[in-house]
Order: sequence, then C-alpha cells, then structure tokens
Amino acid sequence: MISNDIFPHSRFKRGMAAILGFGFGLVSLSTVVNAEDLETLKPGVLQVAIEPYMPYTALKDEKLVGLDSDILDAVAKKLGLKIETMVTDFPGMLAAVQSQRADITIGGIAWSDARQKVGLFTDPPYYSPPAMAVHGDASYPDVKSLEGKALGTVTGYVWAKSIAEVPKADARTYPTADSVFSDLSSGRLDIGFLDPLLIIYQQQQRPDMKFRVAYLNAPTAEQVASHPDYKYFQPYMTGFYLPKQAPKLAQAISDQIDAMYKDGSLAALVTKWGGDPKQFLVPSPEMAAQRRGVDRPQAWSPPSVAD
Repeated sequence: MISNDIFPHSRFKRGMAAILGFGFGLVSLSTVVNAEDLETLKPGVLQVAIEPYMPYTALKDEKLVGLDSDILDAVAKKLGLKIETMVTDFPGMLAAVQSQRADITIGGIAWSDARQKVGLFTDPPYYSPPAMAVHGDASYPDVKSLEGKALGTVTGYVWAKSIAEVPKADARTYPTADSVFSDLSSGRLDIGFLDPLLIIYQQQQRPDMKFRVAYLNAPTAEQVASHPDYKYFQPYMTGFYLPKQAPKLAQAISDQIDAMYKDGSLAALVTKWGGDPKQFLVPSPEMAAQRRGVDRPQAWSPPSVAD
C-alpha cells in the first residue's frame, strides 16, 4: 500500500467515451493549454512515479535521468509544469497512477489492453524492438533459430512466457538482469531477452562482458497462432501512463510527443541513450490496429519518424 506521503523529493517508471462525446480516443487540443488547466493533482506541478531502471529512468542528485526522463522533462517545460518525483517499484508506480496518487508514471511501460482499461496511455514516446543479448558469434534471426538453445530472462518479464514455448529450448528465469548478463558472459546462456536499451547500457558500463545486442525478426501470424505467447517476441508500444481522470493532460503530453517525432528532438534523445531511431521510432504495421477503436479513434496512426 502506498502512503499519502509518496512525494518526499523536492524535485523530481494506460473508456473514455463518456468524456469524449464520440466513439474512442482523446479530445484533440488544438490550442495552447494553460498549465493550470491540465488536471494535475497540484496546479502547475507534474507528480511523477518511477522505478529506478536505467537507462530509462532514475533519480540522481534529485534530478530525473534516462531516456524517458529526458523526454518527460522536455514535455513538462513545453507545458509549463514543474516536476516532482516519487521512487517506488514497478507495481507501485502503476498503482500510484491508478489510485490518483501520481499524475503520471514513465519508464518503458508497455501498452496493454488490460492497463488501458484502468488508466490512460499517451501516444508512444518510442517503440521497443525485440532485442536479444547474445553470447558468441552465432546468428539468431528468427524464432525457429531459438529452438534447442539456452534462453533466459528476468522472472516476471513477459518474455518468460515466450521462451517457455520455444521447442526444445532450455528456458530459464533469473531474479535480476545482472544474473542474466553474468550467465551470458560466461557462456552458460546463449540468449537473454531484456529491454533493448538495458542491453546497450550494460555493454557500455561493462565492456568486459562477453555478449552483444541483436534484434529478432518478429514471428509470423501463423507462428503466433501456433504459439500464442510468441506475441511477446514482437515489438511493442511503450507509453507514459496517467489516471483515467486526466484526459486533457494525457492529450497535451501526446501532442508534445508527436511534435518531438517531427522536429527531430526525439531521434536525438534516442540516439543519446544508445538506440537507433529506425528501430525505436518506427511502428510495426500491426500496432495501429491494436489501439484503434480501443483507446484511439479508428483513423489513428502511431507517430513515426518515417512519416
């Protein structure tokens, strides 16, 4: 349970039809919005819940750092909002939003139908490609190539379900990402499934460790039909997550995210943190259908640097 005193730092990790007046999606804010009108819990202040998860989010010297943090900082400045932060764990940061103890949570949060039923997602600040940390020089281009290999991920990550379905694979789960990296470096593990920037960040921090980053070609529709949990081997949409009671704030943040795709600033931030904009800022074809008629209008298209 989260106490009322969840914002100890001086500064600081997704059913709207009744609000909208039309089928789905958020009301577009075509005019400049005053910070005081953005449905924040404290006027002019954006209260943010995170889990320390570099290089996506962390609090260092009372300042937010990481990719998501940099994006949110840019957005908050555009909207005239001051940031205050709480640090918790992943379940806690989602609960803080859903119970309206926080205005927003960030940090590689995957869009899902279940989460959007109890919260609001912004447009994707970036997409998460199916990345692998690979030991040795062997190539693993597709899910077929994973068969019979030693595969690992962190307990509770969605990839635990995926690797368990790979025929003849030695599927292992670990308590932490550090444990995955250790077994990869020693050769006890062939492939680890983790968030892509985390793999790149670990490479930068520990160049002595023997693994490299690679990207898996997404499974086909036929493969997913035969192995439903292969869907987690597909790219997914991330989002900033807000309470259901803050549609204006969610839309205002989405508008700023969309503008950052167009002006090149988002590509610059992804590059700063070790990502390839072509991998992180171009949606896969099926993503639009996942949200159309769910939490976006039927004509919605995910933002892209390829536009």
